[in-house]
Amino acid sequence: MNAPSFLAPSADGVAGDTRPAKHGEATLTVRDLRFGRTTRPGRWWLGGDPVATAWHTALSATFPRGEAFFIESVKACRDGAPPRLEAEIRDFVRQEINHTREHLAFNRGALEAGYDFTRIDAHVEAMLALTKGRPPEVNLAATMALEHFTAMLAHEFLANPAHFAGGEPEVVNLWRWHAIEEIEHKAVAFDTYRHATRNWRPRRRWVLRCLMMLIVTRNFLAHRIADALDLLAQDGITGWRAKGRLLAYLFIRPGVLRRIFPSWISYFRPSFHPWDHDDRALIATAERALAAG
Repeated sequence: MNAPSFLAPSADGVAGDTRPAKHGEATLTVRDLRFGRTTRPGRWWLGGDPVATAWHTALSATFPRGEAFFIESVKACRDGAPPRLEAEIRDFVRQEINHTREHLAFNRGALEAGYDFTRIDAHVEAMLALTKGRPPEVNLAATMALEHFTAMLAHEFLANPAHFAGGEPEVVNLWRWHAIEEIEHKAVAFDTYRHATRNWRPRRRWVLRCLMMLIVTRNFLAHRIADALDLLAQDGITGWRAKGRLLAYLFIRPGVLRRIFPSWISYFRPSFHPWDHDDRALIATAERALAAG
């Protein structure tokens, strides 16, 4: 289906980096779908499991403002982009706008089910406040790291059906649709960063990329775990009982954070590019499931 992005060069050009550029058709498909307009998800929509539900609902609560930040970060660095990258950026923006719209609808359902996102919103607001006045390349590096996180999660969600086993079908389709498009556009922020920093020394580009991934990882894990625990507390699950169940869910079974670790560590390779891992086959399989749903 969609081939790797055109700007898949030998990443950061640090010593020993001799990989040739990849060339291929870069097609992002903007699927203007809508979910949950006639019914709202149940409070524990993911197999009746409050822990799994809390993790994914906490993620969704951050998406609308996070995706707006991604859009602005990429657009701020697109000047002079080659035509194909410019086209990819346009489709990236359209996909992210649709994701924002659908997660706003999903989030309204969670609020109607009785959840309170006040603390989650405060975490997102605090992180976005740190981006004000920063150089655009720094914000783009943060976006690039977060896009790698979303691509890793998307791959895992599509590759391992256990993550959404027993979930309400329309909500599962929302996440399936979102995951498809996250995989499709997983290289857009990376390639925009390559373009925006094309005159930098390779080592400077690599250092910023790695440093921002470390910062993003610390903040992402700390805040998303805190957010999930907040939602669990609203369900009356607190203390070590809540922490133990959430950590077991994330690291043991199904263990999404354990499973994505190899992909996370690969990001630090000087020669890394998101399409080193060509997981387009997952898109075709997921699209068939989406159509059947």
